[in-house]
Amino acid sequence: MILSGREIKREMGKGINIEPFNETQVNPNSYNLKLHNELMVYTNPVLDMKQPNPVESLVIPEEGLLLETNKLYLGRTVEKTETSKYVPMLEGRSSIGRLGLFIHVTAGFGDIGFNGYWTLEIFCVQPIRIYAGVDICQIFYHTIEGDFDTYSSGKYQNNEGIQASMLYKDFK
Repeated sequence: MILSGREIKREMGKGINIEPFNETQVNPNSYNLKLHNELMVYTNPVLDMKQPNPVESLVIPEEGLLLETNKLYLGRTVEKTETSKYVPMLEGRSSIGRLGLFIHVTAGFGDIGFNGYWTLEIFCVQPIRIYAGVDICQIFYHTIEGDFDTYSSGKYQNNEGIQASMLYKDFK
């Protein structure tokens, strides 16, 4: 079952934390998250799953940043989220997708207990100018049945910013 927007508001500080929280970002069954002004791109033309891949940081200026096609950008949310009893899920907003900007196409399934900023996978099908502070995606919450363990020590837990892939740690 997915929580309604009203239920998300009721669960603030109980099973859900969103910082900063703004009631105007609550939807009927989700909460909009904003794009931070930081981006990251991989600098090598070929990535290696077994190695850390070098990255370069970018800042979205006030006048916006023109994204290139066929290039993966990693961004992050302004908001830091935490859940103690719900499964968080992340999806791009339809208005963003209708511009050919794909946000978090994979890995939208979060874990109970995740605490941190969401790193966003950003990809565009044609050049598009983006702006920091835009409502870029939405988080929604599923209830869970049965006993569960919470995510407390994973490689992306308690992050403070954009995180490049750490898949290489799975090979060790």
